[in-house]
Amino acid sequence: MGHLPLFSILSRALRRPSPLTDILPRLVVLALALACTGAARAQAPESERASLRFRYGLSSRQGEQVDVGPGLTYSGLTPNDVALTLMGWAGEYLGGQVDLQREAFELRDASSRVTGGSLVRGSLGPRGRLSLGPVRLELGAGYGFAQLPLFGGFTYAPVLQRGVRHAALISGRVLVALPAELQLEARGEVPLTISAHAADGLKASSSGYVVGAALSYPVVRRDGWTGRVLLDVQQAHDTMELEASGLRSEQRMRRIGLGFEVSLVGEGGTSRPVGPRQAFVALSVVDAETGAPLPGAHVRVPSLKTPGTSEELVADAQGQLRVLLPEGAQSTQASVDGYEDATEVATVSGGATEGAPVQLRLRKKAPKTGSLKVKVVQGKDSAPVADVQVVSGKAQLRTNKAGELLLEGLEPGPVAVSMSAPGFRATEEAAVVVAGQTSELVVVLSQDRKGELATLVGQVRSARNGQPLVATVTIPQAKVRTRTDKSGTFTARVRGGTYRITLSAAGHVTQTKMVTVREGEQAILNVDLFPRGR
Repeated sequence: MGHLPLFSILSRALRRPSPLTDILPRLVVLALALACTGAARAQAPESERASLRFRYGLSSRQGEQVDVGPGLTYSGLTPNDVALTLMGWAGEYLGGQVDLQREAFELRDASSRVTGGSLVRGSLGPRGRLSLGPVRLELGAGYGFAQLPLFGGFTYAPVLQRGVRHAALISGRVLVALPAELQLEARGEVPLTISAHAADGLKASSSGYVVGAALSYPVVRRDGWTGRVLLDVQQAHDTMELEASGLRSEQRMRRIGLGFEVSLVGEGGTSRPVGPRQAFVALSVVDAETGAPLPGAHVRVPSLKTPGTSEELVADAQGQLRVLLPEGAQSTQASVDGYEDATEVATVSGGATEGAPVQLRLRKKAPKTGSLKVKVVQGKDSAPVADVQVVSGKAQLRTNKAGELLLEGLEPGPVAVSMSAPGFRATEEAAVVVAGQTSELVVVLSQDRKGELATLVGQVRSARNGQPLVATVTIPQAKVRTRTDKSGTFTARVRGGTYRITLSAAGHVTQTKMVTVREGEQAILNVDLFPRGR
């Protein structure tokens, strides 16, 4: 039996996907999408001084190495991805990383296991990081070592022969802090091959990439240390081609696993406060009476760049804006032309990434003056009276044909209005002027009937049972003495003035009343007399 050549490995990794291999790339794409959109939702991740990450998971490999003899395939899930990552930072921007990873797998012929083994990946090199609001970017360059699976030997007993790749690595990572203290990570790595060879020293060329994503959550914080659990997904694609024979080895591997990461935060050994120091708050500016949004409102909020100062922002077409505020009670103020300024307090709690929404309700400014609409009528049918002179302060106007006029530019508060017209008694009324509004005043004028007697009518009853009494009505000043009829009613004609009227009836206490009447008018006087006590 001859020695088996080195053949292509895992060449059909994506043509026969298992459920897991179909899901993992979608999770990676979802993580990248969230990394791009999550910047608008939370605040920057913690800047740790050092971190140690341990990860363990399951892997799904698919592919095959084809020979003139039977085909050898990779398939199914195998324990793998024991990984250890150590990262340290010398300052805010510069640091380094060391990464070690072991991959286990099985080689199968049909449904039978042929052989198994493990591969090792490793990398080290400097890194740089930059925080852009709620997003942190990291870029790295360094050395990478990778073992790639190759098989040789006899057809009945294939033997794992590990190919080796030395490369300069270019890597990147994006971290985004999400609400509820979740943290999203998206990462990628590309090797620039320096040298590659098979296990027996045959020279080869190699290429590949690694992409991944992780979602982590802090489970413990103690004395500046933070412990996070994470769900991690990753896809690796590697190729190796022998220069002498042109034979090609290819593998695609997708993996998912759980991990735990411990990181030291703070600088110079001093712990930094746990949780974010600021959070986003949704502000809305509305009309206090109608609730309608006020677009383009100017809103002043505390400045994050210069503590102790404020900055002015402009609301959108819906009167809304989303601002990043420091922890604590923060004053926000909104102003709109024609409205009074409004101030509300936004509260940002420690550890929160989203503060409670705040609504600023603005009231329209009240005008300094008001108006008064006056209408003058007469008689029972309220007929309008035209050409009535109306005086209020320095203003003198006359009513129109509808008996109306409008007094404008009046100071808010009570105002006296006097009216006079030929044939009518002059009168004065009081009204209240409200700033920015038009008040109304209706005045009824009485005709001037000088020399015409006034009429005094009334009824006298018993207070005991309400029955009418035959009583004597005496008005000494007018020299009037009359008696009521059977229904207890009486009528007297007098000149205008004030009179003392005496009413008496048998068996009842006499009463005296004071009555004022005007010429040409009628006054009504109803009296109940009390019976005399026995």
